[in-house]
Amino acid sequence: MTTEMIFMGNESFWWYIILRSKSDCEELFYYIAQISDSMGAEVYEKQNCIEAKIYYRSDISIEDCVRKVSSLLEGFEGVDIIEVGEARWHPWLKKHLEAFPPLPIGKGLVVLAPWHKEDAPQGRVHIYIEPGTAFGTGYHASTQIALELLERNLKSGWKVLDVGTGSGILALAALKLGASEVVARDVDPAVREEVEKNMILNDITSGLKLDIGDGVKGLKEKVDLITANILYEPLVSMLTSFSRLICDHGLIILSGLLFKERDSFIDEMAKAGLTMVEELSKEEWWGVVASRQVR
Repeated sequence: MTTEMIFMGNESFWWYIILRSKSDCEELFYYIAQISDSMGAEVYEKQNCIEAKIYYRSDISIEDCVRKVSSLLEGFEGVDIIEVGEARWHPWLKKHLEAFPPLPIGKGLVVLAPWHKEDAPQGRVHIYIEPGTAFGTGYHASTQIALELLERNLKSGWKVLDVGTGSGILALAALKLGASEVVARDVDPAVREEVEKNMILNDITSGLKLDIGDGVKGLKEKVDLITANILYEPLVSMLTSFSRLICDHGLIILSGLLFKERDSFIDEMAKAGLTMVEELSKEEWWGVVASRQVR
């Protein structure tokens, strides 16, 4: 069993959804847990299948959770919801600190939970993230892709827009890598507490503006770099807006895409006047750096 549990609060119970697949879907299960605003997940390898038990707060509708998970499972054959129920509180569920070891990324980054400050590896840029309810602990392949592409392409002094900031991990990394300022945007007001907590952990006191809003709606100021680690459909819907918001020399780093979506997404980029500069894949996930085509 592998476990990625995060702080449960004071609820006496919480909801759970159990997923089952006959293939190795551990990364997919954790991705669904994170993107569906869960509190954490346990993954069990059984004789002929793999299962994930994903937990949700008791103050939200379990029906809404099931709908969200079901929509995320569309396109993934052989993965099913097999059980929905109510779990009672157990202290051991919030103690799996070993589930978040220091994670080196790229040539010079390392993502760490705050309890690893004393043994943080030297010679790398430290990005401290408190595992919480917001998406983006750094342990998912799509986040690692975005961080590695950010490290390779960000230039010192650039202005950055991070769309769907979640935990703020990409925004914080951008500042630590030399960005002059970052607008971190998310549609969910609940991420504010997570981002502010992670700013404190990383000693970030200026340069980051947290903006609650839907995608890029209402944004007009051009930036040097846009990052977005979301999903195929919302990314496609914003490509034209991304192209409008970057400077002539600007770049766009997009992740949260499956490798099987690569060709289709490149076609959609071309329709928006964007061309691929660089790409990176990990496991079944894929990310891309794009720029506006020279006309």
